[in-house]
Amino acid sequence: MKKEILSVLREAGSYVSGQELCEMLQVSRTAVWKVISQLKEEGYEIEAVKNRGYRIVSSPDIMTEEEIGSRLHTAEMGQSCVCFEETDSTNTRAKQLAEEGMPHGTLVCAERQTMGKGRRGKGWSSPQGEAIYMSVLLRPRMLPAHASMLTLVMGLAAAQACNEILEEALGEKAPAVQIKWPNDLVLKGQKIAGILTELSAEVDYINHIVVGIGINVNTEQFPEEIARTAASLYQTAGRKFSRAELTARCMERLEACYQVFLQTEDLRALQGDYEKLLVNKGKTVRVLEPGHEYIGTALGINDKGELLIRREDGSVTAVYAGEVSVRGVYGYV
Repeated sequence: MKKEILSVLREAGSYVSGQELCEMLQVSRTAVWKVISQLKEEGYEIEAVKNRGYRIVSSPDIMTEEEIGSRLHTAEMGQSCVCFEETDSTNTRAKQLAEEGMPHGTLVCAERQTMGKGRRGKGWSSPQGEAIYMSVLLRPRMLPAHASMLTLVMGLAAAQACNEILEEALGEKAPAVQIKWPNDLVLKGQKIAGILTELSAEVDYINHIVVGIGINVNTEQFPEEIARTAASLYQTAGRKFSRAELTARCMERLEACYQVFLQTEDLRALQGDYEKLLVNKGKTVRVLEPGHEYIGTALGINDKGELLIRREDGSVTAVYAGEVSVRGVYGYV
């Protein structure tokens, strides 16, 4: 009932009487009062005025099922939600929940990860209460060969969601969050998010896909070893953001992008939007393959999500994400 009361108060934007809440939720006034009291104990500032009702004044920056759910407007993505105060990795938890039969669209979040995972086995710094650590369980009916494109779908959705809240905060002066193919989001050339997609499949059948993303939201300062390459939305905007609100926006944008993707099971319909945010496009890059590297110009992506590189001899190579890294010639981007 917490989620429902929070949803009603948020959508109303003003006072809602206790009687209205009772009628909407089919519960007693005592039940409503108890939930309001619990919410206050959890850090919500809720104003109660006689003959007018209740009004939300402020909300704590917490990642709970109720806080996220009360902000969510989706049909599937995030409607089933599991939040942890601390866990090893949201991807690991999501895979476990997949084996237990949790439905498509299940969202797994954590306030802190002890074994956050990055691409190619790298760790992901996961301090308490500063960032978003979340994974989404997907159960698409498509060939396993198409699964890698979901990294790009998530990247586009998350970049769009981040840009929405930055534009609301800063207006026309807001810098754009861009995508560094295939699995990073960058802001002013520094990394703010990383995506890790993990697949469970048979030869011709997908059991499930878990797409995890970590987004640096309210981090004020990074460890010295990553301070030059990492950034947060807070550092750029100079203000804190609701992580639950951004999570809900990500789920809404993901649901929209995912539905477009499923129509063709490729990126042809999302390609234009993706390339508008592609920081690599038109730039000279180094392609790092196992035991081999070369320099070329990134042209964009094809409908399979491969990065098109014009090599120095004029030929064009389609680069599959796999074990390949793409770097700027003089730095990260």
